[in-house]
Formats: sequence, C-alpha cells, structure tokens
Amino acid sequence: MLRYLYADQLKNFPKLRDSMFRDRTDQFHNRLGWDVSVDENGFETDEYDTENPLYVIWEMPDGTHGGSMRFLPTTGKVMVNDHFAHVMGGGAVVSPLIWECTRFCLKQGALAQVAAALMLAGGEIMQGLGIVQFVGVFDARMVRIYRMTGASPEVLGSVGEGRDQISVGLWDFTPQAKEQVMRKCGITAQQSRAWFDAAFGHAADNTNAALKAIA
Repeated sequence: MLRYLYADQLKNFPKLRDSMFRDRTDQFHNRLGWDVSVDENGFETDEYDTENPLYVIWEMPDGTHGGSMRFLPTTGKVMVNDHFAHVMGGGAVVSPLIWECTRFCLKQGALAQVAAALMLAGGEIMQGLGIVQFVGVFDARMVRIYRMTGASPEVLGSVGEGRDQISVGLWDFTPQAKEQVMRKCGITAQQSRAWFDAAFGHAADNTNAALKAIA
C-alpha cells in the first residue's frame, strides 16, 4: 500500500522508517556509489530530511519499505536550487505551485509496479494539494524508468555525458499519464484515492493541508 507521511510522522512507523533509510543506503551508497552520508544506524539521510518533507512510501505486507520519494515545496530549502542551479544555467525554481521530488528509491528486487505506484502517488499529491508541477534532479539510469512508467519529464538542463549525465526535469501529470501509470501498477483510481484520503482527508480538506505544508 501507499503511505503519505511527513517526517515528523515517521516516528509512528519505526519499521517503515528504518527500512526506508537503510534501503536508501543500499541504493545510493552501496549500489550507485554516491557520496552520501550514512550514520551509525546504517541510515542514509541528508539536510533535507530535517526540513519535514513529505514522503510517499510503498509499504510491503510485512511493514517494511518497498520504494519511496521525498517532496518539499520550492519556496524553502531544496536541492535543485541549493546544489544544481548550474544545471539550469544558473536559474532557480521558486513557486508555491512547484514542489521538488528527490530520493526516488526502490528496495533491491522491487517489482516494476512499485515504481509506477510511486508515480501514481505523485499525481495524487498534485491533484490533492493543488500542485501544478514537480521539479527534480535525475541521472541517466532514471530515463528508462520514467519512460517505462509513462512519467517522462520536460528536461530543463543537463550536464555530463552518457551514464554520468545529470539532468533537471519538470513533471506535470496529465489524465493520459495517470491512466498509463495505473495500468502499469495495477492500482485503480478509487484505491489510489483512498490511500491519499486516509492521510489527508477528503478533497475539501486538502487545501488547508497544502497551505500548512507550504508555510
């Protein structure tokens, strides 16, 4: 199932939290060799995890992490502006209607449907919280995943070549994209919405949630 949790809510789901940060270590540090910080618990975290981001997490039947993404409004501290402005030619993305998506992580051996489910969750966040677009940094390996799930971004800029290429992308979520992603993950619109509503309440309450998150 999909869970939508702010950082200050993770303490209520310690098994899910701990396995997410350890899977991030496995993906970003062990498998990809990124220069990331790993603490004594084996958790990969960074400065943006302290900004009370919103996490979307695919929870496995045993309560552990299967995949996740992290979201922050671009009106505050975000990675794309702090560390990757040069990829966009020195520009910045700042808007209450655009949130940053980072730390796309899949548990090793996760099925392709998990990636598609996370993309579907991104669409629910857009619709439910009144967000128009997501911005994010991605590497060359993600191009195939985005294409496979039907969620390819508009590229704002790139640096590097081949497997070392880093890009900044901008995502929207059309009804056509939603249909394609739902087919990929096998989740109905009703089920997807129910998971979102379980976290944020019904659509009438979501504007207040969005304003709280941006404040």
